[in-house]
Amino acid sequence: MQNNDAVHEAHETSCRKSHHPEQTKKNLTTRLNRIEGQIRGIKGMIEKDVYCDDIITQLSATQSALNSVAKILLEGHLKGCVVDRLSEGDTEVLDELVVTIQKLMKK
Repeated sequence: MQNNDAVHEAHETSCRKSHHPEQTKKNLTTRLNRIEGQIRGIKGMIEKDVYCDDIITQLSATQSALNSVAKILLEGHLKGCVVDRLSEGDTEVLDELVVTIQKLMKK
């Protein structure tokens, strides 16, 4: 049980909040809802034994949609969080950004 507490505490201290404009949040939520529907559709295609190539096409479209969400978030992060932290003298944000970009490029 104490292990879960340590994980929760680490999560609490490492969590920071972003401040996206309401229109951006609405846009992201709409995109994610659409992606969620695509995923459900893909699951249904698998259950119905749809031709593999058709499923792969849908997976590709879904991955592109996820990449679009990531691009929007990255742009907001750069223009907001990163700029703010740099202006406060926090250059550690650059190392964090490099790791984040590396994660995105693995896909």
